[in-house]
Amino acid sequence: MNNLNSVVNQKLFEDITMHLLNDHIPSAYFNQGSLEQIFMEYPFNLLLKLKSTQQSLKYHPEGNVWNHTMLVVDEAAKVKEQCSDEKAFMWAALLHDIGKPATTRNRKGKITAYDHDKVGAVLSGEFLHALTKEEEFINKVCALVRWHMQLLYVVKDLPYQDKVAMLKEVNLQDIALLGWCDRMGRKYANPVEEEKNIYLFQEKFKNLAKEK
Repeated sequence: MNNLNSVVNQKLFEDITMHLLNDHIPSAYFNQGSLEQIFMEYPFNLLLKLKSTQQSLKYHPEGNVWNHTMLVVDEAAKVKEQCSDEKAFMWAALLHDIGKPATTRNRKGKITAYDHDKVGAVLSGEFLHALTKEEEFINKVCALVRWHMQLLYVVKDLPYQDKVAMLKEVNLQDIALLGWCDRMGRKYANPVEEEKNIYLFQEKFKNLAKEK
């Protein structure tokens, strides 16, 4: 990256952070910004790819990954004060599904994105390293992205869950909040149902503590 690009990227990183932390509806900024030329260039093109990545309409009636992500960042803006690190939390909300373009497949009519959480953690690191040298911040974001699917995995008792490993990297409250935003960031999401999921998720960890 040449010095000019470095300066431009740093400025945009600061602008994005400002909007993530201060806007009541951050999606307005991103929907407009995504039309700019900079979103055609690395690393912002990783976000632009979300627009052309489709999801199962059964689980995501809002459509593509970009639409979902915009709903998630708006949900995150409502609850960010409840987390331990607002900046890392809001960036994780923005990048949480950045791994979907690389992992999405249409398998006989069924759209899947297996391991998008793991791939997304790696891509989040690459994305943020192109913009900032704040290593602690980057590590926090990547960890949140890596574990953002655990709400679903734990509540449904799926084999992909790993409660012990997760707790070594993220704050339980933060990941529960991100999971809430991810679930609510869908068209026709049911808040009563998702509140039950959060409760069940946290109860599973209480049981884990008892087992130790």
